[in-house]
Amino acid sequence: MTTTTDAPSSKAPSFDKPSYTVPGLSLDTGRKVAEILQQRLNALNDLHLTLKHAHWNVVGPHFISVHQMIDPQVDVVREFADAVAERIATLGASPDGTPGAIVKQRTWDDYSVGRAGAIQHLAALDIVYTGVITDHRKAAQETEDLDDVTNDLLVGQLHQLELFHWFVRAHLENAGGELSTSGLSSEGEAAANADRAGTQ
Repeated sequence: MTTTTDAPSSKAPSFDKPSYTVPGLSLDTGRKVAEILQQRLNALNDLHLTLKHAHWNVVGPHFISVHQMIDPQVDVVREFADAVAERIATLGASPDGTPGAIVKQRTWDDYSVGRAGAIQHLAALDIVYTGVITDHRKAAQETEDLDDVTNDLLVGQLHQLELFHWFVRAHLENAGGELSTSGLSSEGEAAANADRAGTQ
């Protein structure tokens, strides 16, 4: 899952104007915040499916440690998606959690790594987490002056997402603090680089 964080999306969700929203927000603000959150819902749903895919397809000497590390991340990210969807509903809009919503509205490609070594998957997941966190941080900034509750939700999620990202990156870092994925922009490229480096 490689995100295009700087490009405007022509696939952004569009909600009908809700007939109500939370007290203290205008209907227009409630709709705008819900639209921001729908993209985060798409990303979180995609992320937990991607993590589960990696969990099922990791092989090699580090299989069990990585296999077991990923599952708790799946559970937490699913909870994050639920919290975001419920916030959208609270704002008076209708969250769309269907696979079609992800495919139609996303600004990234499908995760491209299948059965592969642990370090290959972790290198790919480094790129995935980078994209998700970058976009989550942007959404937090966009909601800072719109809705304190939504902003607080996103900032709290960022704390955990960044921690999971660190867990992944710790496997890719050398003693000098350099990442094997430095300068790479797609998960396929990162996985291939890890394979070429013989770090699986």
